[in-house]
Amino acid sequence: MPSTTPVEAPPEPDASLSHGLKQRHLSMIALGGVIGAGLFVGSGAGIAAAGPSIVLAYTLSGLLVMLVMRMLGEMSAAYPSSGSFSAHAERAIGSWAGFTAGWSFWVLLCTAVGLEGIGAAKIVTGWLPGTPEWAWVALFMLVFCATNLAAVKNFGEFEFWFAALKVGAISLFLVLGVLAIAGVLPGTDSPGASHLTDLLPNGSEGLVIGILASVFAYGGLETVTIAAAESENPVKGVASAVRTAMWRIALFYIGSMAVIVTLVPWDSEAVTKKGPYVAALDSLGIPGAGQLMNVVVLVALLSAMNANIYGSSRIAYSLVQRGQGPKALGRVSGGVPRVAVLASSVFGFVCVVLSYWRPNDVFSWLLNMIGAVILVVWIFIAVSQLRLRRQLEREAPEKLTVRMWAFPALTWVALAGMAGIFVLMAREADTRVQLYSTGVMTLVLAAVGYAWQRRRAAR
Repeated sequence: MPSTTPVEAPPEPDASLSHGLKQRHLSMIALGGVIGAGLFVGSGAGIAAAGPSIVLAYTLSGLLVMLVMRMLGEMSAAYPSSGSFSAHAERAIGSWAGFTAGWSFWVLLCTAVGLEGIGAAKIVTGWLPGTPEWAWVALFMLVFCATNLAAVKNFGEFEFWFAALKVGAISLFLVLGVLAIAGVLPGTDSPGASHLTDLLPNGSEGLVIGILASVFAYGGLETVTIAAAESENPVKGVASAVRTAMWRIALFYIGSMAVIVTLVPWDSEAVTKKGPYVAALDSLGIPGAGQLMNVVVLVALLSAMNANIYGSSRIAYSLVQRGQGPKALGRVSGGVPRVAVLASSVFGFVCVVLSYWRPNDVFSWLLNMIGAVILVVWIFIAVSQLRLRRQLEREAPEKLTVRMWAFPALTWVALAGMAGIFVLMAREADTRVQLYSTGVMTLVLAAVGYAWQRRRAAR
């Protein structure tokens, strides 16, 4: 679906941002925003529903994510911008699309900050019973709001070591798990395939729930293309980060799910009560391994908070620079959009109040609020890539340093996959509420964005 007329590019918003991120920062940020509550905590519910077929669920959604990241990498290498897919949607479709995609993702990230903070606080209160959960959420928010108000290189360094610890821990988990499965880990007996006899214990309905849980777990990989605009070499940085994301998805996500369901019975209470990673390590009988994994889960949640505050502030800054938000959010000091950082942290601080007011159900309420937003963003990415690829081939083929595989066939396959997930969500009572809430929010934002576009055109 090529554009019939050249699409005017939105103004580049990144001139006043610093460029202090190095390639090693970008590589780790690619994982920092995604290895959090979705993978370490949310995967437990997916395993409980899908059983061993959770591996298939993560594989299917992982293939979809790989296609989305390749499309996004193609556009971001050609047009580096802190607005990432939002700027691409504006360039390809119109300012209303950039407005809708950008502010939807901003809401998603801001809400995710609250989710990660609440998840981290629950771990700490488990170690220190009697301490108030809301106080820990407040402490975490203060620390990471301050981190993001500092120079971007400080954020990058902070996130690099956070993410490196997570990657190292998952790698060690995989090594121990594979050794145990092979029967060569001292003091453990191999479970063989005894836990894999019933691949679909809850039928196709369980697999559907597993697919939806895995889609949520993958959300956040897009942050690396936002960060690329503040790197020393944006084009090279985003190309490298997108390419390495492929094997990381296969190894860390799909690999760890395979290890967990092989080591632990899918219907074990420990999978949902302790978390799947802790349950798997406890099953090996390694002293203190489960508690050590809890420390890693805590670090993962805090790292995701850090990355999500960063990503939400930059997407807000980009939107404002393109005339799609309050001008105050676009103020930059010391190379950092500090007003945008503060605004993006507000909802996290609201979660402090929610944790005090409704500690038992605030997590599920927030999850329902943003459940399908990532799919809306992915659809904008796919449609934008369909249009921009044709334009780039005509006008600037030298910018195609990263190319989508088998274009346009695989782009259409990805769009069909996204549509299929929407259908699956509509079938499930638990996810139907997420679909409706996301649908209403998207329609409202699209209407506001279209009105904004008409108003600007009339000036």
